Amino acid sequence: MRDLVRRRFGRNLVSLILVAAACWAQNHPTPPIVDYIRQSWSVLTRSARDIAKAAQDPKIENPGGSRVPVYVARDEDIARINENLRSSLPAAEFASIELRLLPERKDTISLEIPGQQDGLLYLPKPYVVPGARFNEMYGWDSYFIQLGLLHDGEIGLARDVTDNFLYEIQEYGNVLNANRTYYLTRSQPPFLTEMLLAVYARTGDQAWLAGALPAIEKYYSFWTSEPHLTRETGLSRYWDTGEGPAPEVLSDERDKRGRTHYDRVKEYFRTHQVSDYDVSQYYDRAHNELTPLFYKGDRSMRESGFDPSNRFGAFNIDVIHYNPVCLNILLYLMEMDIARILEIVGRADEASPWRERGRDRAERINRLMWDEHDGLYYDYDFVRKRVRHYPFLTTFYPLWAGIADKRQAAAVVRNLSRFERGGGLQTSTVRSGNQWDAPFGWAPLEFIAIQGLRRYGYNQDADRIAVKFLSLVREDYTRRGTIVEKYDVAHRSSNVSSIRFGYSANQTGFGWTNGVFVTLLDDLKEPARRRVLEGRRPQ
Repeated sequence: MRDLVRRRFGRNLVSLILVAAACWAQNHPTPPIVDYIRQSWSVLTRSARDIAKAAQDPKIENPGGSRVPVYVARDEDIARINENLRSSLPAAEFASIELRLLPERKDTISLEIPGQQDGLLYLPKPYVVPGARFNEMYGWDSYFIQLGLLHDGEIGLARDVTDNFLYEIQEYGNVLNANRTYYLTRSQPPFLTEMLLAVYARTGDQAWLAGALPAIEKYYSFWTSEPHLTRETGLSRYWDTGEGPAPEVLSDERDKRGRTHYDRVKEYFRTHQVSDYDVSQYYDRAHNELTPLFYKGDRSMRESGFDPSNRFGAFNIDVIHYNPVCLNILLYLMEMDIARILEIVGRADEASPWRERGRDRAERINRLMWDEHDGLYYDYDFVRKRVRHYPFLTTFYPLWAGIADKRQAAAVVRNLSRFERGGGLQTSTVRSGNQWDAPFGWAPLEFIAIQGLRRYGYNQDADRIAVKFLSLVREDYTRRGTIVEKYDVAHRSSNVSSIRFGYSANQTGFGWTNGVFVTLLDDLKEPARRRVLEGRRPQ
């Protein structure tokens, strides 16, 4: 091209063109926040080569001077893994970890048992952690992280993350909350089939997709069998099979006075009246003690990912008595995804029953969870046979999945003003002091709400909200030099110190915010993209 221009117009014009191109590049550099996100994937990646770093758990204090345990599934070749790590790690790093076989009863790992302690669960392939105190691979974080990996061309790493989830199902029973031993009793919101199809769309590897089907069906069964299945409705709930306090909460979630989350909850029950549920199920007032059922609800709330809000009553502990709209929408998507996967791999004759399951679940969601008067989807209390009227951003899940009709979608959109603030969408309409309530906004729910709006043609609303949230993230990044886990969208700030329940320290990194940022940015047209990247506040 340069020679053609030179022949036609002469050397001077070529020089002018090259100078103009250089000036354009100088005045249009790659936006720093986009660079930060692209570079963050390697910073947040953990693999066998840095397993000593991965084994470190900011949430659990390691006894001084002891080697950090890394647990291996019982049917793995621990000697082979040990030798592979010995040959790939510096001697000092290898000496800092200790490979251990998981006990037959996984729930027996406890700091109270001599010689035992919680630790990292071995995964064979590289994965991406969210950042800061979250130094392990998480169940639902990874879906939004994968959005960013695929956007930035990290297809191999996106596939590795998904393969690790298939490995977890095979070796540890299901997709885990995260790969630490204290997470063995619970999962997280199920995005697995969405992740598999996203990788397939980039690789076209049908054999890989077909090979995943046994694990997919095992994971689906986990969610659609008791105790996750509630036979009263045919829908599912969150349920942690463990008992007692969550170890990571006892160790890490403390306030300035050294009180754990559980200490603060007891104080709240002691000094407040709670009408959301029968408190006596969860709190023994005479002895100032939380009951075993409280800890079951608390653990199950953590499986939901919404830890905590007041969406299922104070501290979300009554979640065990609800069919959540978010979980059942994800299971609807899983059913439809399995049908699609079967068709892709040449087993179309097996797809029909899965689609029928999906259609049946969609009908139940619309019948039990849609509130015509409010124009919102709510969670269904299957004990009292009614919805809980608690406006929450999960009302957009049915739009994201496409099961709402046009009239329902329009009604949800008419409620936007209840959630929309200067920095995007607040998670709920209630200021409870919990981190998953107002005025806080989280990237995953911003993404799902915005994509739900786009699916039904509300692109102007979607653009407006995306610009609000993305400009907040970009503005705060410019100020702090990092991207964080959550934001106060009412005050356009990352200062979340007003959180009373949960953890008020904002975590940096941050995997799912990074993935959502680049994905939503790509959906904007050029003027809006430029406004975000140039740091101009939304009008």
